[in-house]
Amino acid sequence: MSWITWLAAYLAIGAVIGFLAGLLGIGGGLTLVPILSAIFAAQSLSSDHIVHMALATAMASVVFTSSSSVLAHHRLGSVDWTIVRRIAPAMVAGSFIATVMSGWLPQRVLAIGFALVVYGGATQMLLGRKPAPGSGLPRTPVLVAIGVVVGVICGLASAGGAFLTVPLMLAWGVVLSRAIGTAAAIGVPVAVVGMIGHVIAGWGVPGLPAWSLGFIYLPALVAVVAASVLTAPFGARLAHRMPVALLKRIFAVLLYALATKMIITYG
Repeated sequence: MSWITWLAAYLAIGAVIGFLAGLLGIGGGLTLVPILSAIFAAQSLSSDHIVHMALATAMASVVFTSSSSVLAHHRLGSVDWTIVRRIAPAMVAGSFIATVMSGWLPQRVLAIGFALVVYGGATQMLLGRKPAPGSGLPRTPVLVAIGVVVGVICGLASAGGAFLTVPLMLAWGVVLSRAIGTAAAIGVPVAVVGMIGHVIAGWGVPGLPAWSLGFIYLPALVAVVAASVLTAPFGARLAHRMPVALLKRIFAVLLYALATKMIITYG
Protein backbone atom coordinates (compact mmCIF):
# COMPACT_ATOMS: atom_id res chain seq x y z
CA MET A 1 0.00 0.00 0.00
CA SER A 2 1.08 3.60 -0.60
CA TRP A 3 2.23 6.01 2.09
CA ILE A 4 -1.05 7.91 1.64
CA THR A 5 -2.97 4.81 2.74
CA TRP A 6 -0.83 4.39 5.85
CA LEU A 7 -1.13 8.10 6.65
CA ALA A 8 -4.91 7.79 6.42
CA ALA A 9 -4.77 4.80 8.77
CA TYR A 10 -2.77 6.77 11.35
CA LEU A 11 -5.16 9.72 11.09
CA ALA A 12 -8.13 7.39 11.60
CA ILE A 13 -6.48 5.81 14.64
CA GLY A 14 -5.73 9.24 16.08
CA ALA A 15 -9.32 10.37 15.54
CA VAL A 16 -10.69 7.37 17.41
CA ILE A 17 -8.14 7.67 20.23
CA GLY A 18 -8.84 11.38 20.68
CA PHE A 19 -12.59 10.81 20.73
CA LEU A 20 -12.27 8.07 23.34
CA ALA A 21 -9.94 10.21 25.44
CA GLY A 22 -12.47 13.02 25.48
CA LEU A 23 -15.42 10.71 26.08
CA LEU A 24 -13.95 8.47 28.76
CA GLY A 25 -11.30 10.70 30.32
CA ILE A 26 -8.41 8.28 29.68
CA GLY A 27 -5.20 8.64 27.75
CA GLY A 28 -4.51 6.82 24.52
CA GLY A 29 -1.38 4.87 25.50
CA LEU A 30 -3.12 1.67 26.56
CA THR A 31 -5.18 1.60 23.36
CA LEU A 32 -2.54 2.86 20.96
CA VAL A 33 0.17 0.28 21.63
CA PRO A 34 -1.63 -2.84 20.32
CA ILE A 35 -3.15 -0.93 17.39
CA LEU A 36 0.17 0.61 16.36
CA SER A 37 1.84 -2.78 16.73
CA ALA A 38 -0.61 -4.23 14.21
CA ILE A 39 -0.15 -1.32 11.78
CA PHE A 40 3.65 -1.41 12.03
CA ALA A 41 3.60 -5.17 11.40
CA ALA A 42 1.38 -4.70 8.35
CA GLN A 43 3.86 -2.12 7.06
CA SER A 44 6.77 -4.52 7.71
CA LEU A 45 8.67 -1.67 9.35
CA SER A 46 11.02 -3.53 11.68
CA SER A 47 10.04 -7.04 12.69
CA ASP A 48 12.41 -7.18 15.69
CA HIS A 49 11.32 -3.85 17.17
CA ILE A 50 7.60 -3.47 16.43
CA VAL A 51 6.57 -3.48 20.09
CA HIS A 52 9.44 -1.14 21.04
CA MET A 53 8.30 1.33 18.36
CA ALA A 54 4.63 1.08 19.35
CA LEU A 55 5.43 1.72 23.02
CA ALA A 56 7.69 4.66 22.19
CA THR A 57 5.29 6.29 19.72
CA ALA A 58 2.36 5.88 22.09
CA MET A 59 4.33 7.40 24.98
CA ALA A 60 5.29 10.39 22.83
CA SER A 61 1.65 10.93 21.89
CA VAL A 62 0.68 11.07 25.58
CA VAL A 63 2.94 14.13 25.98
CA PHE A 64 0.74 16.13 23.62
CA THR A 65 -2.67 14.81 24.65
CA SER A 66 -1.95 15.21 28.38
CA SER A 67 -0.55 18.73 27.97
CA SER A 68 -3.77 20.05 26.43
CA SER A 69 -5.76 18.36 29.18
CA VAL A 70 -3.62 19.90 31.95
CA LEU A 71 -4.16 23.43 30.61
CA ALA A 72 -7.92 22.97 30.79
CA HIS A 73 -7.80 21.50 34.30
CA HIS A 74 -5.44 24.23 35.53
CA ARG A 75 -7.79 26.97 34.33
CA LEU A 76 -10.57 25.30 36.31
CA GLY A 77 -8.37 25.17 39.42
CA SER A 78 -8.51 21.38 39.57
CA VAL A 79 -4.77 20.67 39.78
CA ASP A 80 -3.11 20.21 43.19
CA TRP A 81 0.44 21.26 42.35
CA THR A 82 1.65 20.31 45.83
CA ILE A 83 0.84 16.65 45.12
CA VAL A 84 2.42 16.96 41.69
CA ARG A 85 5.69 18.22 43.21
CA ARG A 86 5.73 15.46 45.83
CA ILE A 87 5.09 12.42 43.67
CA ALA A 88 6.03 13.39 40.09
CA PRO A 89 9.86 13.21 40.54
CA ALA A 90 9.66 9.60 41.77
CA MET A 91 7.30 8.62 38.96
CA VAL A 92 9.57 10.32 36.43
CA ALA A 93 12.52 8.30 37.73
CA GLY A 94 10.57 5.06 37.48
CA SER A 95 9.35 5.84 33.97
CA PHE A 96 12.85 6.71 32.78
CA ILE A 97 14.30 3.50 34.20
CA ALA A 98 11.58 1.38 32.55
CA THR A 99 11.80 3.02 29.13
CA VAL A 100 15.60 2.97 28.91
CA MET A 101 15.67 -0.68 29.97
CA SER A 102 12.95 -1.53 27.43
CA GLY A 103 15.52 -1.31 24.64
CA TRP A 104 17.37 -4.25 26.19
CA LEU A 105 14.28 -6.42 26.57
CA PRO A 106 12.95 -8.73 23.85
CA GLN A 107 9.54 -8.03 22.32
CA ARG A 108 8.03 -11.06 24.05
CA VAL A 109 8.82 -9.71 27.53
CA LEU A 110 7.56 -6.22 26.65
CA ALA A 111 4.34 -7.56 25.13
CA ILE A 112 3.56 -9.72 28.17
CA GLY A 113 4.42 -6.92 30.62
CA PHE A 114 2.24 -4.46 28.72
CA ALA A 115 -0.66 -6.90 28.55
CA LEU A 116 -0.55 -7.55 32.30
CA VAL A 117 -0.69 -3.83 33.05
CA VAL A 118 -3.60 -3.40 30.63
CA TYR A 119 -5.47 -6.31 32.22
CA GLY A 120 -5.14 -4.57 35.59
CA GLY A 121 -6.32 -1.22 34.25
CA ALA A 122 -9.22 -2.80 32.36
CA THR A 123 -10.32 -4.76 35.43
CA GLN A 124 -10.37 -1.60 37.52
CA MET A 125 -12.38 0.15 34.80
CA LEU A 126 -14.77 -2.80 34.49
CA LEU A 127 -15.49 -2.96 38.22
CA GLY A 128 -15.78 0.79 38.55
CA ARG A 129 -14.89 0.73 42.23
CA LYS A 130 -13.73 3.85 44.02
CA PRO A 131 -11.66 3.49 47.19
CA ALA A 132 -12.94 4.93 50.44
CA PRO A 133 -11.55 8.40 51.24
CA GLY A 134 -8.40 8.34 53.38
CA SER A 135 -6.84 10.71 55.86
CA GLY A 136 -4.26 12.30 53.57
CA LEU A 137 -1.07 11.66 51.64
CA PRO A 138 1.39 9.12 53.07
CA ARG A 139 4.79 10.14 54.38
CA THR A 140 7.44 11.11 51.85
CA PRO A 141 9.43 7.80 51.85
CA VAL A 142 6.25 5.83 51.23
CA LEU A 143 5.11 8.30 48.58
CA VAL A 144 8.48 8.06 46.80
CA ALA A 145 8.36 4.26 46.79
CA ILE A 146 4.82 4.30 45.39
CA GLY A 147 5.84 6.86 42.78
CA VAL A 148 8.77 4.81 41.51
CA VAL A 149 6.66 1.66 41.18
CA VAL A 150 3.84 3.50 39.40
CA GLY A 151 6.40 5.20 37.15
CA VAL A 152 7.90 1.87 36.12
CA ILE A 153 4.41 0.60 35.27
CA CYS A 154 3.77 3.77 33.24
CA GLY A 155 7.01 3.22 31.35
CA LEU A 156 6.09 -0.37 30.54
CA ALA A 157 2.57 0.53 29.43
CA SER A 158 3.42 3.86 27.71
CA ALA A 159 0.79 5.61 29.82
CA GLY A 160 0.60 8.77 31.89
CA GLY A 161 -0.59 6.69 34.82
CA ALA A 162 -4.00 8.24 35.53
CA PHE A 163 -5.57 4.78 35.76
CA LEU A 164 -3.35 4.24 38.82
CA THR A 165 -2.84 7.72 40.28
CA VAL A 166 -6.51 8.71 40.32
CA PRO A 167 -7.56 5.76 42.56
CA LEU A 168 -4.54 6.41 44.78
CA MET A 169 -5.44 10.05 45.26
CA LEU A 170 -9.07 9.17 45.96
CA ALA A 171 -7.81 6.81 48.66
CA TRP A 172 -5.76 9.69 50.09
CA GLY A 173 -8.87 11.86 50.37
CA VAL A 174 -8.51 14.00 47.22
CA VAL A 175 -11.86 14.84 45.59
CA LEU A 176 -12.47 13.23 42.19
CA SER A 177 -12.32 16.35 39.99
CA ARG A 178 -9.05 17.44 41.61
CA ALA A 179 -7.63 13.91 41.41
CA ILE A 180 -8.30 13.77 37.65
CA GLY A 181 -6.68 17.16 37.00
CA THR A 182 -3.70 16.36 39.22
CA ALA A 183 -3.21 12.97 37.56
CA ALA A 184 -3.12 14.67 34.17
CA ALA A 185 -0.47 17.12 35.43
CA ILE A 186 1.64 14.28 36.84
CA GLY A 187 1.35 12.43 33.54
CA VAL A 188 3.05 15.15 31.48
CA PRO A 189 6.59 14.96 32.96
CA VAL A 190 6.25 11.18 33.23
CA ALA A 191 5.46 10.98 29.51
CA VAL A 192 8.18 13.49 28.55
CA VAL A 193 10.91 11.60 30.37
CA GLY A 194 9.52 8.28 29.15
CA MET A 195 9.67 9.60 25.60
CA ILE A 196 13.31 10.63 26.11
CA GLY A 197 14.04 7.18 27.50
CA HIS A 198 12.64 5.54 24.38
CA VAL A 199 14.75 7.84 22.19
CA ILE A 200 17.88 6.88 24.11
CA ALA A 201 17.01 3.18 24.08
CA GLY A 202 16.49 3.17 20.33
CA TRP A 203 19.31 5.50 19.34
CA GLY A 204 21.56 3.88 16.76
CA VAL A 205 19.63 0.59 16.75
CA PRO A 206 20.03 -0.94 13.28
CA GLY A 207 17.05 -1.81 11.13
CA LEU A 208 14.70 0.95 12.26
CA PRO A 209 12.72 2.69 9.47
CA ALA A 210 13.48 6.13 8.12
CA TRP A 211 11.99 9.05 10.06
CA SER A 212 12.53 7.31 13.37
CA LEU A 213 13.77 9.19 16.43
CA GLY A 214 15.12 6.39 18.56
CA PHE A 215 12.17 4.00 18.76
CA ILE A 216 9.64 6.77 18.02
CA TYR A 217 8.18 6.57 14.51
CA LEU A 218 7.57 10.22 13.68
CA PRO A 219 5.04 9.89 10.79
CA ALA A 220 2.70 7.90 13.01
CA LEU A 221 3.20 10.28 15.94
CA VAL A 222 2.42 13.43 13.95
CA ALA A 223 -0.68 11.97 12.30
CA VAL A 224 -2.09 10.44 15.49
CA VAL A 225 -1.58 13.61 17.53
CA ALA A 226 -3.01 15.90 14.84
CA ALA A 227 -6.20 13.87 14.53
CA SER A 228 -6.67 13.22 18.25
CA VAL A 229 -6.48 16.92 19.11
CA LEU A 230 -9.33 17.60 16.69
CA THR A 231 -11.67 14.85 17.91
CA ALA A 232 -11.13 15.00 21.68
CA PRO A 233 -13.50 17.98 22.17
CA PHE A 234 -16.34 16.09 20.46
CA GLY A 235 -15.89 13.18 22.83
CA ALA A 236 -15.83 15.51 25.82
CA ARG A 237 -19.11 17.14 24.78
CA LEU A 238 -20.76 13.77 24.18
CA ALA A 239 -19.65 12.58 27.63
CA HIS A 240 -22.32 14.80 29.17
CA ARG A 241 -25.09 13.06 27.23
CA MET A 242 -24.18 9.38 27.40
CA PRO A 243 -23.89 6.75 30.18
CA VAL A 244 -20.10 6.97 30.54
CA ALA A 245 -19.98 4.25 33.22
CA LEU A 246 -21.43 1.75 30.74
CA LEU A 247 -19.09 2.96 27.99
CA LYS A 248 -16.08 2.47 30.26
CA ARG A 249 -17.08 -1.13 30.87
CA ILE A 250 -17.45 -1.72 27.13
CA PHE A 251 -14.06 -0.11 26.58
CA ALA A 252 -12.55 -2.34 29.28
CA VAL A 253 -13.67 -5.40 27.31
CA LEU A 254 -11.99 -3.91 24.22
CA LEU A 255 -8.76 -3.46 26.22
CA TYR A 256 -8.89 -7.12 27.28
CA ALA A 257 -9.16 -8.13 23.62
CA LEU A 258 -6.32 -5.86 22.48
CA ALA A 259 -4.00 -7.00 25.27
CA THR A 260 -4.78 -10.65 24.56
CA LYS A 261 -4.00 -10.07 20.87
CA MET A 262 -0.60 -8.65 21.91
CA ILE A 263 0.20 -11.80 23.90
CA ILE A 264 -0.94 -14.12 21.11
CA THR A 265 1.06 -12.25 18.48
CA TYR A 266 4.27 -11.47 20.36
CA GLY A 267 4.15 -13.59 23.52
